[in-house]
Amino acid sequence: MAEHDPSYKLLFSHRDLVADLIRGFVHEDWVEQLDFTTLQRVSEIGISHDLREREDDMIWRLRWGERWVYVYLLLEFQSSVDRLMAVRLLTYVGLLYQDLAAAGEIPSGSPLPPVLPIVLYNGEKPWWAKTSLDDLIEPDLPEQLRRWQPQIRYLLLDEQRLADTDLAGQRNVAAALFRLENSRRPEDIERVLASLIDWLAAPEQDSLRRAFVVWLKRVLLPARVPGAELPNVNNLQEMRAMLAERVKTWTEEWKQQGLEQGIQQGIQQGIKEGLSRGEARLLRRQLVRRFGPLPAWAEARLEQAGEAELEVWADRVLDGTTLEEVLKEPI
Repeated sequence: MAEHDPSYKLLFSHRDLVADLIRGFVHEDWVEQLDFTTLQRVSEIGISHDLREREDDMIWRLRWGERWVYVYLLLEFQSSVDRLMAVRLLTYVGLLYQDLAAAGEIPSGSPLPPVLPIVLYNGEKPWWAKTSLDDLIEPDLPEQLRRWQPQIRYLLLDEQRLADTDLAGQRNVAAALFRLENSRRPEDIERVLASLIDWLAAPEQDSLRRAFVVWLKRVLLPARVPGAELPNVNNLQEMRAMLAERVKTWTEEWKQQGLEQGIQQGIQQGIKEGLSRGEARLLRRQLVRRFGPLPAWAEARLEQAGEAELEVWADRVLDGTTLEEVLKEPI
């Protein structure tokens, strides 16, 4: 997907999609008490959002009893995982509180409203970054010092790792979007479109239907069939009919494209894994020479380490005084 493509963010500017995202993917009891009829964009109520709106985030709020709950939705398009995502969200949520206070949304003497941070990630590589800031902070701290450290955690939705069987079983617009992103055959897209046509039939959902059409034309289909000429379709029904007409031709193109990509990715991955294994073997020899036979936890960490971690540990091996110090998580 194109980085920060505005058509993807446009989808999440619609209440129905955000409501289904919360209903379908925040599996906690308190969600049942939310009043989704009150769901509204923070930008619609005059909050400055730190005098700008970042290209990768959106903020919504809705009533939870007599209180507002704010949903900070961050759309993460990066091909690489941001290890310090929890730090970013700590900053963003702090700025949100400042904006709410400046706009008079937090009455004097009232507690701060709760915020639910959600990171929606659609990268090819699995997300591996810690979802809690506490897990990024130096672990070996006295308890009295640890209690002063900031805390925040976020809900991660790694789209490409969501099971299609679970998504297909939901009457949920957000789940349908994720199924479209994970689709690998034209007939898969056609099936999801049939569901969307049924679910988004109300006149007031016309804007969301058009947002899906724009995203399909600008992002999903060009990624699946590069260079293919797409006819001018204006609604989901026309999009489905077009797919049904071209399904045989495009299936062959997708298969060939997938085969070529698979071969190329396999070659690149093989080279990369070979280099990483060689670095890990060399580092292991250096560690054994300095600290003696390695315990099981150290062997496991070397086995699972990525290229970036191996480089950091290789730099530390000469200066680190203990094995734990050398193999601690890179900062």
